Amino acid sequence: MKDDIRNKAKKIKLIATDIDGVWTDAKMYYSADGVLMKSFSTYDGMATSLLLKNNFTVVMITSEWENIEILKSRAKKLNIEEVYYNEKDKLSRIKYLLEKYSLQMENIAYIGDDLNDLSVLKAAGLSAMPCQSPILNSFTPDLITKTKGGEGAFRELADIILKAQNMI
Repeated sequence: MKDDIRNKAKKIKLIATDIDGVWTDAKMYYSADGVLMKSFSTYDGMATSLLLKNNFTVVMITSEWENIEILKSRAKKLNIEEVYYNEKDKLSRIKYLLEKYSLQMENIAYIGDDLNDLSVLKAAGLSAMPCQSPILNSFTPDLITKTKGGEGAFRELADIILKAQNMI
């Protein structure tokens, strides 16, 4: 791990994440009856468990507003209490969380993959994007995961933070 990443990761207390393209493969699967399904990686679920066990705050932030019950079900199963959807300005939500938890921007890690994540990626203490992100030519985050969204990209970020803080 590079020293600059390790130093930033040592300060993290809250990990915020986009969902589609990070926790999922950015695809939406519809049945003939119009039922929407999404696939989530169990690796990201384990990452959440490890983070919560070590007293980190995990926050899901998505601009999605339809079929949000899928996300609510996943968050409930993983005991993630901070779930925000239909977010048009994710940076405002992050600022709210900074105040709520008495944190500084350097204490926030954020992983996102598209244009609606840019403002938070630019401001976060530690920024990350999955390797398949379509905006990697527009912004270079602190970390580009080796794993794709939906295949454990969130887990990769979590492991870096946990290792930097000597928790695994």
